[in-house]
Amino acid sequence: MSVEFVTRPDFTRADAGIVKASTWDVGTPERQHQAVEAVQEAWNSREWPRPGPLSYTVHAGEDGKTLLHYSQWADEESYHAFFRSGRDERNADIDAAVPGIERLTLNTYELYRSSAGVDPYAPEPGCVVIVDVEFEGADGARQRDWVDRVFEALGTDPMPAPGGIAGHFHVSTDGTRVLNYAEWVSAQAHIDALAASGNGVGSRTPQWERVQAYPGVTGGGVHRYTPALSLRPAVRAR
Repeated sequence: MSVEFVTRPDFTRADAGIVKASTWDVGTPERQHQAVEAVQEAWNSREWPRPGPLSYTVHAGEDGKTLLHYSQWADEESYHAFFRSGRDERNADIDAAVPGIERLTLNTYELYRSSAGVDPYAPEPGCVVIVDVEFEGADGARQRDWVDRVFEALGTDPMPAPGGIAGHFHVSTDGTRVLNYAEWVSAQAHIDALAASGNGVGSRTPQWERVQAYPGVTGGGVHRYTPALSLRPAVRAR
């Protein structure tokens, strides 16, 4: 199968059992651009692997040095089969083009809830905000309860922040993290939303306060990215 370029991952696909999210540090904005080009060449110059990811997306960090990699997979077995047979050759090409990449993190998630369904009229995101939440100890029920409280807060917010498109909430398979892949029309819209309340992107409501004071949260962070590259296997016409 050949490669198809798309604008964003398809979060509604039912065959995506897991998601792999990883971060690379490439050092400078110039190397960010070079690394994205190298990733594109490494994948576009080969047939799409089978087994392989259902989609592969890369975003450039606002910090000018990091890249976020987000890939959808049918299951863990598919990922490990690709790891054994197709990953190294692609990474070798990328490392030859951009030496010295530091691969920082790799976590495995399942998509739990999304705040928007299929909307053909929704704008394409100009910014992706990754909200990472870490919990003390493994507890899958706690992960989902925290996300459910966020949805309650969103649903009862009297003044939702303008510019937000959707939030795609993922729970880590080890029970310790939540990742919100939040799509915004622009980075400035997210900056303005944070400044408007001084309390995150939500209004000052009891529901948001319960989210922010949730027991067992030990850390996390918020990082903005610019969409750079999104790929999936091309579907051949019959």
